[in-house]
Amino acid sequence: MPERPTAVRPPAVRPTLEAVARRAGVSRATASRVVNGGAGVRGALIERVRRAVDDLGYVPNQAARTLVTRRHDAVAVVIAEPGARVFADPFFARQLRGISKELSARDAQLVLLLVENAEDYERIGRYLAGGHVDGALIFSPRVDDPLPAITRRLGVPTVFGGRPGRSGAQDGRGLLYVDCDNRGGAREAVRHLVGLGRRRIAHISGPMDQTASLDRLDGYRDALAGAGPWLVAEGDFTPAGGERAMAELLDLCPDLDAVFAASDLMASGALRVLHARGRSVPRDVAVVGFDDTARLGEYADPPLTTVRQDVEEMGRLMARLLLRGLDPAPSGVGTPAEPSPVITATRLIRRVSA
Repeated sequence: MPERPTAVRPPAVRPTLEAVARRAGVSRATASRVVNGGAGVRGALIERVRRAVDDLGYVPNQAARTLVTRRHDAVAVVIAEPGARVFADPFFARQLRGISKELSARDAQLVLLLVENAEDYERIGRYLAGGHVDGALIFSPRVDDPLPAITRRLGVPTVFGGRPGRSGAQDGRGLLYVDCDNRGGAREAVRHLVGLGRRRIAHISGPMDQTASLDRLDGYRDALAGAGPWLVAEGDFTPAGGERAMAELLDLCPDLDAVFAASDLMASGALRVLHARGRSVPRDVAVVGFDDTARLGEYADPPLTTVRQDVEEMGRLMARLLLRGLDPAPSGVGTPAEPSPVITATRLIRRVSA
């Protein structure tokens, strides 16, 4: 017997905005304002439209919504670091987690863009110019990084992770960034070491083309005016960079008795070198880091004294600042205060290493 042909089901009909309006008993314009987050609709009508959306399983057409709202509900997160560094450093994971939480709460998407090489700047510029996102959150721009100029030229609303260090940046009207008190945190760390009676305190800095590194170096110098240049070695915010810098410092100053590293990852590398050279921590050399991310300090050998910054909250604040600048003032509400840069507090966390 010949097989009976398989019945082909017609595709499910996607609920329309008109169907939502009919079910809620409102006009299409009212339903559209509710779905697209517009103002001027009474609370009772908003609830009726929302119930109709849930009952019908209505999903807004993103392209049509963009035409109405001029919004894409997407934010680019641009990190001026290669992927190998980003995915190995818990600092970025924590900040991305904070950003993602804030964007998710506002039903917005995160688009991650990484700078692997110089050619990527052109690619990222084309993407931002294409109007795919509502704004950008930018991390790790160097002093001479082209990203700030790119977003400024394109008119893309932008918030920076960290104080931009290009010449004249602080004078730019509307410049928004979220940073921690790098200088104050570093100063507290070094003063703690001085209070322990340490007298030959070295510093492992981050890259000197990043403002966080420069600010932490300034904090070190605030607490140790006149410290010799042989007590400072540049690292790169990685464990390997901390190892190289620690070995350099020990070669130049074998009798150093304390080290302040500008990140916990570099401090972990410094600890390995100190152990390999037979130096006891903290008896011979006290060590302090910076960040206190991903419980690295607690599991170090010995547990690491460090400066804590709330990295996840800083990510949330960045997203919040950007979204606040994108949203118009609600109807009937006066002009909101203009967003401004945010500097978060740091705190010294004392453990065994110092």
